[in-house]
Amino acid sequence: MKRPLTISSAVIKRLPRYRRFLRDLLRDGADRVSSARLGELTGYTPSQIRQDFNNFGGFGQQGYGYNVRDLYDSITAILGLDAERHMVIVGAGNLGRALAHFPWEQRDGVVVDGIFDNSPDAIGQNIGGFTVGDIDGLRAILKKLPQDVGVIATNRQGAQEACAVLVEGGVKGIWNFTTADLLLPDGVPAQNVHLNDSLHELLYRIAGGEQA
Repeated sequence: MKRPLTISSAVIKRLPRYRRFLRDLLRDGADRVSSARLGELTGYTPSQIRQDFNNFGGFGQQGYGYNVRDLYDSITAILGLDAERHMVIVGAGNLGRALAHFPWEQRDGVVVDGIFDNSPDAIGQNIGGFTVGDIDGLRAILKKLPQDVGVIATNRQGAQEACAVLVEGGVKGIWNFTTADLLLPDGVPAQNVHLNDSLHELLYRIAGGEQA
């Protein structure tokens, strides 16, 4: 599936949600789905769904809807999940441990190749079937096995150093779970996951605030 050169971040954020519900439909044995039904599942309007898919050439047929398997496979390819991806985790604290235990490979074909830390207390521990390695071990695995994603789950102070090692080792993208604003070279994208921001947005909505 050829992707457009430019696509809005809003559309990109909706694609994983479409894929998740399409996966559920496949498990239920569904062969096809209308934009109206997909809208009921996702919370998006049928018009928005059609506009999103038209960014990639459109997938449906008028009067028929969408073939569930074809649409799921197309979105999987657009998201780059049609090939095995490799990921390393830096930071063996509570968050790093949780990420190491998550079944990435079963869900999305993402293989975790190790978890690393610079703390003597963490190095050598077994987490999710991995023995926590040191930073030299991280450099070694980056040299041996190219990585698509480098996860940073360190404290704020250690984030930039971890980022530098990952980028030097050739990772293609950074998944940053710290509050640090990372300095990255051009061509290395980062996705920042600020848990506090998500909680604060929820609390705003609980307090009666409206979203635009």
